Amino acid sequence: MMVRSGNPAVRLGALISAVLLLLLGAGGTGWPQSAPPTLGLQEQGPQAAPPPSPSAPPVPPAGEDNPGLIHEMGKLFDKLPSILPPIKSPSETMNDLSRLARPSTMVSGRVACPVSSNGAPDCKLAANQLCQGKGYKEGKSLNTDSAEKCSTKVLIPGRQRKPDDCRTDTAVTSALCQN
Repeated sequence: MMVRSGNPAVRLGALISAVLLLLLGAGGTGWPQSAPPTLGLQEQGPQAAPPPSPSAPPVPPAGEDNPGLIHEMGKLFDKLPSILPPIKSPSETMNDLSRLARPSTMVSGRVACPVSSNGAPDCKLAANQLCQGKGYKEGKSLNTDSAEKCSTKVLIPGRQRKPDDCRTDTAVTSALCQN
């Protein structure tokens, strides 16, 4: 049946009547007698699960891991306490803060840094010596000064300079002292 009307209501009526004719004409052969069609109503009772569609991923049993972003993030949060440092008690935190906030004094002076076994200057010892000379227990160097000291052989005109003619001396000039 072909409808050539420009009126949308006529077209819709013709379409509905065609669908009804198909349903009524095929009613005897299209539906099985044991299961009449249901229109949105379902009977209560045991129902079988629908077969999984080929595009849906398989669901693993309850005991197996389920890979995925959310699952992996959950495993990361489970491992998080072992990654982070332990939380200190309030008394330990206060002890750390009081150790950092001890009263200190800056002193000035000049103490040469001794050379350590690897050839570098050891200014921690010099800072301690500077502070102990002012009546404190220990210190940390704040400012250092370096100078090149050469032997008088360097002053001879025409003489080539040798590697052993000069050395660099380092001295602590100011330190932060604590009791």
